[in-house]
Amino acid sequence: MAPNSMRESVPVTKSLNTIYDSASLPSQEQRWAGLRHKFSNLYGKAPDFVARSPGRVNIIGEHIDYSLYDVLPMAIEADVIIAVAVSDASKDGAKVTIANVNSNKFTSNEFAVPAGGQIDIDASSHEWTNYFKAGLRAALSLMESRDSALSPKSMSVLVDGTVPSGGGLSSSAAFVCASALAVLHANSPEPIPKKDLVELAIVSERAVGVNSGGMDQAASVFSIRGDAVSVSFSPELHAEPIAFPKMEPPVTFMIAQSFVAADKHVTGPECYNLRVVECTLAAEYIAAHLKLKLEDDSAPLGQSLRGLQNAYYSSEHAPAKSTHPSDEDKLTTMVQLVQDTLTAHAGYTREEIAEALQTSVPQLEKRYMTKFPVRASRFLLRQRALHVSEEAIRVSKFKALLKAPPGDHADDALLRKLGGLMNETQTSCREVYQCSCPELDELCAIAREAGAYGSRLTGAGWGGCTVHLVPMGKVESVRAAWEEKYYRRKFPDITEERLREAIVASEPGQGSVMWALLMFLMEVLADRVLQC
Repeated sequence: MAPNSMRESVPVTKSLNTIYDSASLPSQEQRWAGLRHKFSNLYGKAPDFVARSPGRVNIIGEHIDYSLYDVLPMAIEADVIIAVAVSDASKDGAKVTIANVNSNKFTSNEFAVPAGGQIDIDASSHEWTNYFKAGLRAALSLMESRDSALSPKSMSVLVDGTVPSGGGLSSSAAFVCASALAVLHANSPEPIPKKDLVELAIVSERAVGVNSGGMDQAASVFSIRGDAVSVSFSPELHAEPIAFPKMEPPVTFMIAQSFVAADKHVTGPECYNLRVVECTLAAEYIAAHLKLKLEDDSAPLGQSLRGLQNAYYSSEHAPAKSTHPSDEDKLTTMVQLVQDTLTAHAGYTREEIAEALQTSVPQLEKRYMTKFPVRASRFLLRQRALHVSEEAIRVSKFKALLKAPPGDHADDALLRKLGGLMNETQTSCREVYQCSCPELDELCAIAREAGAYGSRLTGAGWGGCTVHLVPMGKVESVRAAWEEKYYRRKFPDITEERLREAIVASEPGQGSVMWALLMFLMEVLADRVLQC
């Protein structure tokens, strides 16, 4: 990713080997051919293009993106692909006809597109097409802000996804990103800036009831094959690649599915959304205690712990400017600030928080708990803020190790340090942020015992997936240990196909792309002409 990558457009490809590695290319070619064939059978015409966005695995930086701290994810091969045929709107207006390759599970739908693109979305219904609607609504809103005379196109759509739902690999972000990309391309031939796509996808997912921080969308769009992507959110969205040092034998990341569903849209009021509210209230509480003014920022609820840090270091409380504290120094100060200010280990009631913020309980609930409702009697502000600050320190250390690894013949030392940081994250997620579960803990323990350097949950938690830093020579040992000690014991009737889906060894994958059918057909035709 070049220095000007934030201004780069989503790439348009005519070859699947730019997306997938050689091992999976044959099966992916069959999958994409099947998508085009089913589309033609369903709609009586070929698709004009295919929009594709992948899932992601977060290597380190869990639950801190919505507090606007840096994270380090990578794209994976599992993805959502959307085939689209475009047509002019009829005299009755534009409409979208949408179907899924898995028609037994996901029923087809058709809906009109209002002139302003403001489609109603019932976030409580958990209807699968809500994700496409959210991407469509945000994309059309962006386009109409630039061209008030825009007339939305009608679209015939067929969706296929391989990112497991509820697995912690961001199936919803992949779907929303691919949907927004499809709508943008259908309504304009102009190149689509990656940054625009990410920003509108973040807004889109919030429309279906999730306080998304932005990491998932940024990883899905900005990633390039072979590198992790460092994503920062303050002072604005930015992404840059970070390469892994060349090692022998090479290191890989393994992803293991717990098969505990973790649908954050369903569990949000007590889990994901509650953590967003607790982090926001922690920032507000400390700011009120220190009489700091928090500026509005891009966090889901408008204020963040990163905003608190910025306010603190712009105030009279900060150390003398001549000391030039590093980012880690600032975060260490934030940890101390949390420990000194948020002293109620058992949490805070609504009444206690309202008093500290000099507001009423109804006003508190209206401001922080209405847009995304939560269920809690006490709010664990201390624990949530501690995790965020300490996890941000771990991310900083992880990136520093990748950028300046130890000298020659020090691969093992580097991997142990990286793995140790991942293990610390898992401990914090389990004991401080309380977003793990027994199954995730068990998968991590088994992997470490079998040779993994580092193991932790990835994604929202409360189920879903784990990610593991594993030397290539230990991949089969870890796989066998999981099969014997976890999958065969918990799921005695598990099939070989299900086992293959459960465990994935992955290198960093490619982010969002457009696949242009016309370019592909022209290339095939040219090849045939040359052969003649």
